[in-house]
Amino acid sequence: MKPLHPLEQEPLPPIDRMDFITVRLPFVHAFGTSVQTWTNKEALLLRVASGSEVAWGECVADPDPYYAYETTQTARHIIKDFLLPVVEQSRTLGDLLVAFRHVRGHGMAKATVENALIVLMAQRHGVALHTLLGYPARKIMSGISIGLRETPDELLDAVHAAVQKRYHRVKMKIKKGKDVEWVARVRDRFADVRLMVDANGGYTLDDTDHLKKLDAFDLMMIEQPLSYSDIVQHATLQKQMRTPLCLDESILTVDDARAAIDLGACRILNIKQGRVGGLLESIRMAALAAERGIEVWSGGMDETGIGRALNIHLQTAPSFTLPGDTSETSNYFHEDIADPPVVLDENGFIAIPTGPGLGITLDPHRLERYTIAREHIR
Repeated sequence: MKPLHPLEQEPLPPIDRMDFITVRLPFVHAFGTSVQTWTNKEALLLRVASGSEVAWGECVADPDPYYAYETTQTARHIIKDFLLPVVEQSRTLGDLLVAFRHVRGHGMAKATVENALIVLMAQRHGVALHTLLGYPARKIMSGISIGLRETPDELLDAVHAAVQKRYHRVKMKIKKGKDVEWVARVRDRFADVRLMVDANGGYTLDDTDHLKKLDAFDLMMIEQPLSYSDIVQHATLQKQMRTPLCLDESILTVDDARAAIDLGACRILNIKQGRVGGLLESIRMAALAAERGIEVWSGGMDETGIGRALNIHLQTAPSFTLPGDTSETSNYFHEDIADPPVVLDENGFIAIPTGPGLGITLDPHRLERYTIAREHIR
């Protein structure tokens, strides 16, 4: 049995109304990976009302199944038909999470509900989310993820802009044909930048000799070079590489993380709370990694200000030791639906939004402008 987080003993607040709101925000730059290129962020939001309090959860799924099997439509179905009925039957948050285990997988859908309810709890207690979770405020390290570019010069310009902003870590996407030579160009110009690469599962073990060439560039890590569902073959690859491997897509549960660590499949974990089922599973996973000497960072899914703020609060947990994928709002959107936007200070750090819950407010005019669908659920 997994150990209880104190929050799991908290009674669930009464829910008066729940609604789905789907928004579509255009990206400043198209975001390309080895599997797909996106020009906008389409996000399924869950609005939860209890008395005068309103809290929001953001589903990190895409409208397509190219990153993961979950999509905004599958999440809508699972939340509406399987998860929300359980909310109505549960007395405490712990009861709810136990009941959620009867639904196999669908961590993105579960995270949407769990996170909205925990934010609502924080608001009703009148405290910041990180305080409810049990962690003091601290400045959050920043990291930027740079999607595939058309030319090396465009990539170099993007890295230069990130260095000027004092990001603590720069991640560049790679794929076959845009990897070793492109990394060499970046490292040659930016010798001291903390640099990592993300392959999004674009390689196989047949590419081992090619991937080993990346050992020459003193990278922080290579993220998910092999299949999105693999752990075992990553262990084989890690034994042949000096550069630490980081697992992302193939880690969905604490048990997955434990297996990967036991097998030596990675030396770093990327924990995306919206992918692994929410805040509490993320905290358990990060604590396990810390016990086993594995470093952890918080991954991003190009979230709106709702999910971005939640990731910031999560990173107050001491097990998150490396800069995550939390970057300035303006890196993704000309305008967001939430205020205040995320900005870096002069040393590249991010301040935690203050106030109860997430510490953000949704702008009703921008929310209306970018809304493409609404549905009243309860």
